[in-house]
Parts: sequence; structure tokens; C-alpha cells
Amino acid sequence: MFQSAPSVLMHRRALSLAAAALCVAALWGAQPAVVRAQTASQEVPVALVAPRAVGQGVELDGSLQAVRQSTLSAQASGRIASLQVKAGDRVRAGQVLATIDDRMTQAGVSQAQAQVAQADAQLTNARAQYERTRELLAQGFVSKSALDTAQAQYKAAQAGASGAEAGKTQSQVAQGHTRLTAPYDGWVLSTQAEAGDLAMPGSPVLTVYAPQPIRAVVHVPASRQLLAAKAQAVEVRLPDGRWVAPVSRTSLPAADPVSQTVEWRLDLAPADAAGLVPGQQVQVRFVASQAQRLTVPAQAVFRRGELTAVYVAREGDAKPGSGAFVLRALRLGTSHGAAGYEVLSGLNGNERVALDPVRAGLNGARVGATVQP
Repeated sequence: MFQSAPSVLMHRRALSLAAAALCVAALWGAQPAVVRAQTASQEVPVALVAPRAVGQGVELDGSLQAVRQSTLSAQASGRIASLQVKAGDRVRAGQVLATIDDRMTQAGVSQAQAQVAQADAQLTNARAQYERTRELLAQGFVSKSALDTAQAQYKAAQAGASGAEAGKTQSQVAQGHTRLTAPYDGWVLSTQAEAGDLAMPGSPVLTVYAPQPIRAVVHVPASRQLLAAKAQAVEVRLPDGRWVAPVSRTSLPAADPVSQTVEWRLDLAPADAAGLVPGQQVQVRFVASQAQRLTVPAQAVFRRGELTAVYVAREGDAKPGSGAFVLRALRLGTSHGAAGYEVLSGLNGNERVALDPVRAGLNGARVGATVQP
């Protein structure tokens, strides 16, 4: 029995469709595992936003300051002959940093040395004269008045020798004033003069500081001074974001009459201050008491330009692996370190926020397990 050409074509088409169906079925059997893997990779962990006990107080901007910082000034008049260091150079205690033209002081040293030699010669002669006069008096060849005269000349020569020695010391000290030396191991912070400038007594030449110890300095408004004085704890936020506690704190006993602020000095531990340099900005927080505040983890905050937001899980998506996220803008307050940022507006208690806002913004992102940040 023979079939017509259209029947053969329809049969072949049916076979082709059946083969395609079998291929799709084979691929479909492997597809759910891939989908499940992709879905699992798109699950974003969330954290529950709830009130937490955080420290309350005042937070102010401050700066780092070297405890040992010295401005070296000229103590003698003259041209600066040489400036042997520049800002940023490391120096050692006793190292000569700058010299002032010392020709005049060197002449004074030479003159003082000559006066010492002359006074020593006069003293030697007066001593010998006194000894001879005393022997002649014992033999009866001179009178007692001659011995008194020789003794007076001897004492005058002694005083002259002492005065010459004092003048020599004074000239040597003046000579030393023409050299500026480092008072301790440290770094050159800045230079206020250059070689060839005219130096006058008291004019600053350069500033040096020791890298350790370092303290944070903050100026507390006089209206907040009582709160700062009664603070249960003080914390300093370093430039790398760490909050550390100072080893000691001191407030000056008077307020600045112009700014109406009180200076607080907070010494940092050597381990905390490693790698820090004077002038860096820090934040200082005076913690007065504990209070319940709504906070959001820092890693959940999404910032783009002036936008500050979080990805919030949609209502009713309590089961992991279900639901999606919605971007919501919010206003944040003070940072409380590990407790996160205080929420001023935009979130309510018992809402869940994505701990990875980048992944939460992708298509297909799902709500993952709730974790403790």
C-alpha cells in the first residue's frame, strides 16, 4: 500500500517534532538544578531593624596633634647660613638642622680664650710673687705691708682668672645659639625660613614633632562642657573608621573667650596611633548614657550622590527564597559604630533590610535568611 507525497511529508514533520520534544524534555530535566543554583545565589540575607541600646551624648569634629611638637627659633642674630633639612625629613636627637652665620660669635670665642690665657699668666705671676714675699717676710727682709700687697694682687689675679673663664663659657654658649639642633627623634613638620634669610632672636625657623605619642584635640562648646565632663565614656573615631577609647583625657580649666569653647586633649594608645600623623581629622563622641534608638546596619546603607537608601523586603515575604526588595530613601543620624546608624526617618521597627544592597538591586533578587549583623 502506497502513501501519497503529502502524507509522507506530514509523517516526517511529526517525527521531527517528536525528536525536538524529546530534546526539550531532556534539557528540561537538567534545567531545575541550574535554576535552583541561580536562585540560591540571588538570595540576599536580611537584618531586622529594631531599637537597640546605644550611647547618647555629643559628637564633635576634632584633629590629631603630636604631644611633643616644638618650634625651633633663632637665639642669635645673623643670616641663616644653611638649612640642612626640609619638611618631611626624619631627624635624630642632637642633629644639626640649621646654622646661623657665626663669624661674630666665633670672634668672641677667640677673644675669650685669649683673655683666659692672659688671666692665667697674671695668676701664675701673682702666685709666685706672693710666695716669694712670704718667704722674705719670714727671713725679715720685707715688711708685713709688702706681704699684704702681694696677697691682694694674688686674689685679684684669681678673680680675673675666674672672670675670664666665665666670659669664655658665655661666648661658647653664644656660639651654640648659632646652631639649631633636634631636641628628640622625630620628623620635620614645616620650615618657616630659608637659607639666606635674616634671623632674629625669637624668630621661628622650623617645627619638629615626635611621631609618638599622639592625641586627639577637640573643642567642646561651653554649653556642652558639663555634659562632656559627666560623660561615662569617650570614643575617638580614627581616619580609618575605627572607634577607640583614649588612655587619658584632660580638659583645659578655662574657655576660649572668642570661640566660647573648652579644649579637650585625648591621649591615644600607641597601638591605636600607629601610622597616624598630626592634622588628620577625627570624630570625638562623649557618651553620657544609654538609650533605645532605631538603628540600621552600616552595610545595608546604599549611597549614590545625595541619595541615602536601603533595600527593604516587601511586606509578607517572611519565607526565605520568596518575595523581592523595594528601594526606600531614609534619613540617618549619628553613627554608633557596630550598632549601625541611627534612623531618623524612612524605616519602622520590625522591617527587614538587605545586608547586600548591590545584589538586592539586581533582577531576580530574593529575600534570604534573617541574620544578626
